[in-house]
Amino acid sequence: MTTVVHLETTVDLDERADSDPRRVSVSATLSAVLDDGRRITLLDDRGWGGTGLWETTTAGEIEDTSRTVVGPDEPAENQTYEEVAAAHWTHLAAVLGGHGVAADPDALRTLPHTVVLSDRLRGRAGTA
Repeated sequence: MTTVVHLETTVDLDERADSDPRRVSVSATLSAVLDDGRRITLLDDRGWGGTGLWETTTAGEIEDTSRTVVGPDEPAENQTYEEVAAAHWTHLAAVLGGHGVAADPDALRTLPHTVVLSDRLRGRAGTA
């Protein structure tokens, strides 16, 4: 049986980043890495931007923010963090299930989570 061994967020410059060197703009894709080496994309619609300078944006800051933006999200009004987190991990387990990989939401929550910065992004960040 195939299992998920860790989560990986791949981070790259957003297309808009190249058009305005003053604007930090990053895209992030969360994947599950399986024990057979395959990767399954879980989220590919995440990222962030700001008016900060690339020269003062460190790779460490990008890694930390990347882990935050791939979730779980902050709760909306009348929701608790635990409710939102449970829904997030359940959704990710369902995505995996759609690919034929059984995963427990609580087990996903505890997996190691690595962040991989693209070479383009490392070249743009201040202290890559």
